[in-house]
Amino acid sequence: MSRFKRLFAVLAFLGLLLAVFQLSGLRDNFSLAFLHQKFLDNEASGLLIFVALFALGNLIQIPGWIFLAAAVLALGEMWGGLATYLAAVVSCAFTFWLIRLLGGDALRQIKGRWAQRVLARLDARPVASIVVLRMLLQTVPALNYALAMSGVKFRDYMVGTLLGLPLPIALYCVFFDYLARVLKVPGY
Repeated sequence: MSRFKRLFAVLAFLGLLLAVFQLSGLRDNFSLAFLHQKFLDNEASGLLIFVALFALGNLIQIPGWIFLAAAVLALGEMWGGLATYLAAVVSCAFTFWLIRLLGGDALRQIKGRWAQRVLARLDARPVASIVVLRMLLQTVPALNYALAMSGVKFRDYMVGTLLGLPLPIALYCVFFDYLARVLKVPGY
């Protein structure tokens, strides 16, 4: 399949997914209050719902901080951070395989000099590059899509993801815990 067909397949799939979420009302479940309540209802099933919604939300551009804030408010700083880390890793793996399936290595086929330089740097140090990208951009969907279509090996992608996510998640946990205390969030 040509690069343009693969890119179109990814865009069409994401557009369709967004439309289904919007029209079905599922998008309403991507709120801080909904996620928080699911954790309070039952931590085990809440965690499964949390991981699934994080993975799907990441595909349709729902910011990860919503999930992190809900987890910290419901589970506390440490357990909320661990739940978010688990969900983020699962989400990144899910996104990688889905986008790789649809888009292949479409970005690798771009002939421009700038694209080739970026890919050469990624090829030279894939894990280190992904660690830095994760520390800066965490689970930003565009990063996940680009890495999936870059031709990077899944092993390098996951090692970089596993090593790059803990620090920013920990910092966000401290931040949301501090905000909850300062704002005297009920039940926290």
